[in-house]
Amino acid sequence: MGRAYAGALGPLVCGLIVARSLIHGGGMEATILSACGGLFLFAGIGYVAGQLADLFVRESVRTQFQAALATYEAAAKERQSKT
Repeated sequence: MGRAYAGALGPLVCGLIVARSLIHGGGMEATILSACGGLFLFAGIGYVAGQLADLFVRESVRTQFQAALATYEAAAKERQSKT
């Protein structure tokens, strides 16, 4: 998920910086430099955010699965002990 977030946030910021510069009439060199800096910065932030989101989702699913499995195993042992 990190690559997806990086691939979304980086170009979005780059486009926003270029659009802002076109509206305000900024210089080409400063625009390109700012756009590249924003692209790399926010791609990095997006990557970290995506990796953290992936970690949280996986951990939540793992915890829920283990709880359901423990419940199932307890019910199976109870059924075995009754027979």
